[in-house]
Amino acid sequence: MSVFRMTSRVTGRVSVVRGLATSLLVNDPEYRWLGDIGIEEVNPGVYSGQWGGQGQTITSYSPINESAIAKVVEGTVGDYQTVISAAKEASKQWAMTPAPVRGEVVRQIGEQLRAKLEPLGKLVSLEMGKILPEGIGEVQEAVDIADYATGLSRMLNGKVIPSERPGHMMLEQWHPLGVCGVITAFNFPVAPYFWNFTIASACGNACIWKGAPTTPLTHIACTKLIAEVLEANKLPGALSGLVTGGKDIGEAMVADKRVDLVSFTGSCQVGREVGVKVQERFGKLILELGGNNAITVMEDADLDMLVPAVCFASVGTAGQRCTTTRRLIVHETLYDEVVRRLINAYKQVKIGNPLVKGNLCGPLHTQAAVDAYQAAIQEAVNLGGKVEIGGKALGDKYVEPTIITGLQHDSDLVHRETFAPILYILKHSGFEEAVAINNEVSQGLSSSIFTTNPQYIFRWVSAEGADSGICNVNIPTNGAEIGGAFGGEKETGGGRESGSDAWKQYCRRATCTINYSKDLPLAQGIDFS
Repeated sequence: MSVFRMTSRVTGRVSVVRGLATSLLVNDPEYRWLGDIGIEEVNPGVYSGQWGGQGQTITSYSPINESAIAKVVEGTVGDYQTVISAAKEASKQWAMTPAPVRGEVVRQIGEQLRAKLEPLGKLVSLEMGKILPEGIGEVQEAVDIADYATGLSRMLNGKVIPSERPGHMMLEQWHPLGVCGVITAFNFPVAPYFWNFTIASACGNACIWKGAPTTPLTHIACTKLIAEVLEANKLPGALSGLVTGGKDIGEAMVADKRVDLVSFTGSCQVGREVGVKVQERFGKLILELGGNNAITVMEDADLDMLVPAVCFASVGTAGQRCTTTRRLIVHETLYDEVVRRLINAYKQVKIGNPLVKGNLCGPLHTQAAVDAYQAAIQEAVNLGGKVEIGGKALGDKYVEPTIITGLQHDSDLVHRETFAPILYILKHSGFEEAVAINNEVSQGLSSSIFTTNPQYIFRWVSAEGADSGICNVNIPTNGAEIGGAFGGEKETGGGRESGSDAWKQYCRRATCTINYSKDLPLAQGIDFS
């Protein structure tokens, strides 16, 4: 049966009338590139070295136009048990493999990602809904962290520590944990897994991936790519296992003592539950949770830099990044001018099909997100806020990026993270007040200040400044580089992934004291003769 398509007023978008769409995009010649990354009509969603799945068969739909992309056979808790058993066994061999050899395998995975950069990026855009440059950029981030982990495999350095006892030496060493469980969110269906997997793998661990239920094809494509490299190196596929599915899979992973570390990306609410469950069994934990991020604008800010930065930070990924700017804290002397310039900039933002060049704002990922967007705007109006621009849902899952003024900085609405392109513009009268407003929210992921004053800059990044894990100057709150540790404080969870010394979270530390003398002196000079 043919599909009736109708072009909407939103730039480049094509709507599919439900009830007539019986075909899958994977079978459409326009999407033959899906086959280049291993996507088939029906895709097994469990991998333990063998592909399978005993759960229900679901269809992955594109938020772009509600088209069915392909089908996935999800996993069950029984499938998870198979994967964790295989991963535990594989981790023993991998832990005893020299770290630089492990790094070489990670390098090959990075090369595979690089070779499939464009089709993987297109799949991210198709299945998640972010614009194509952001989809390709996310895969590039996975390439970059693979390069980083390759070098890291030769630098997992311990320490030699002076001993107080003659004829003794103290060493500090780092060893693999075993199995790392990685639970990722829909908004970044590629990069966070590779932040974890590449570093954890270089450190000698096996990983199991439980991704968001709404982006399973991306997880399958990435896992097939990894599996090819592992197979070529005659290594167990279970070093990077996959279980697609729902809440029951995540609950099984979180409660399982065989999973030595759980890395969870998601909401503060669910993260709180995950943290309690993992701590109850004394497992290790990385939490990457919500962020109510702000950009502070001082009276000397360069507005030509500020405006495009705010647009990218608040509109990019349709406001669905954990690092999205949700609050703009503007000095009272620049307030009117900043609002005017941003309204003009927002008027130029093209909304529509994220695969079409020139569109800057794709759809929200789910109808629930659209509902939350509309509810937040209505609540803002009820509180006396003014919608300066935007504020409308456009049909399907497309919404207008929105600017709201006139709200109190400490209102419950402003302090609540709404995962949509809504920007609250607030006013401050000086540095101390701006810092206080920035820090008063319960999350602490990313903050930025725009200023040319060295005093403001160094106070901002000092202990008296922003209390977030990412503290920027004259750049947006989003778009972090892989070389630094990524994560935040307070209800953001305190976890760190990616660069710097985040690798230590995937290891256990051993302090080793070696007596190479013929005597047995005790520490602290104790005489026990």
